[in-house]
Amino acid sequence: MVKSVVQEEATGCGIASVANILGKTYSEMKAVANAMGIHAADKLLWSDTQYVRYILSSAGVKTSDKETPFESWEALPDLALLSIKYHQEEGENFWHWVVFKRVNGQPFVLDSANYLPTNIRQDSYAMQPKWFIEVENA
Repeated sequence: MVKSVVQEEATGCGIASVANILGKTYSEMKAVANAMGIHAADKLLWSDTQYVRYILSSAGVKTSDKETPFESWEALPDLALLSIKYHQEEGENFWHWVVFKRVNGQPFVLDSANYLPTNIRQDSYAMQPKWFIEVENA
């Protein structure tokens, strides 16, 4: 059964996405991130990809070195970080982190936003990913 972590802070989508990949709770992942000097309130967590890569790398999880433009849901790898709700504020790029996962051929998006009726999404038409980062060995 697929389960999704819900973010406990308005800006905690990056931490929650890493928790979803590693099978941890939000509070466990927040403690790890905070110990690394990474905090949900830091805008760079959702405007710079290095933070999530760094947390995943410290857990032994390899990610692709680059962001790959989103082309189609079918073209995604079995596990990836996706940027949705992509926008700019004062010339800076921002997005909401979610996790794409394919389980037994079935695609899901684990979206940690606490306002959603369900955090396991299959409404791909409602999401407009900009790019993804492949997660290789979680």
